[in-house]
Amino acid sequence: MAVATFSSRDLVRLPDDELLRIYYLDREPLAREQLVKRFLPFARKLALRYVHSREPLDDLVQVACVGLLNAIDRFEPGRGKKFTSFAAPTIVGELKRHFRDKGWTVHVPRDLQERALAVSRHTERLSARLGRSPTLDELADALDSTIEQVMEAIDAAHNYHPASLDAPVTHDGEDRCALAETLGTEDSGFELAEHRQALAASWSTLSDVEREVLSLRLVHELTQREISQRIGCSQMHVSRLLRRSMSRLDAAATAA
Repeated sequence: MAVATFSSRDLVRLPDDELLRIYYLDREPLAREQLVKRFLPFARKLALRYVHSREPLDDLVQVACVGLLNAIDRFEPGRGKKFTSFAAPTIVGELKRHFRDKGWTVHVPRDLQERALAVSRHTERLSARLGRSPTLDELADALDSTIEQVMEAIDAAHNYHPASLDAPVTHDGEDRCALAETLGTEDSGFELAEHRQALAASWSTLSDVEREVLSLRLVHELTQREISQRIGCSQMHVSRLLRRSMSRLDAAATAA
């Protein structure tokens, strides 16, 4: 029977296997359209597996439909395989490709991407069953992985939709400010570097005995009495050397 004699109403009444056979043999557009309508709920069900990824459901369904169309075009009825068994890997593969190529804003290895999705899926399932958020141990058991791998997946998931630095941190009218304005603090390292440079320049102006006394006191943490015994002078002289050299270094740092 020629496919051209079939109307849309005729095709609606045909079983799935017959419709798949007609499309495989004659590439009838009306048959393809009817197959898409019939298996769209199946593709949507597969897309719902990834709804926890925070991707819009409509986008997920569209990607799943692309996989469904590919499956319909490639399916060969004569091989004896059920269509849904053939289509499921194709649709899921299209969804995973979408996450790998378009979803992540930073590069994340494929196995880590899939583990992050699995952690989100099991977190949702365990939360519903336990009535609370699952612990890391419970997630590790569910995924048959280590706690470190679970924590790595959770950290990776935060990179799926990172917050924009221009995003407001509050929506209270005039109090709203960009996230970038709340991040970071003054780096004291610049001032410290200036002080170190000034001290280094002043250090060379000290006498050998002053540098030795300072080193024994500040680096080796000897007492004034121990220093006096080490360099062979009175403890009072050591005190004067320390006070004089420290004053010169302090003045250099202040001037910087």
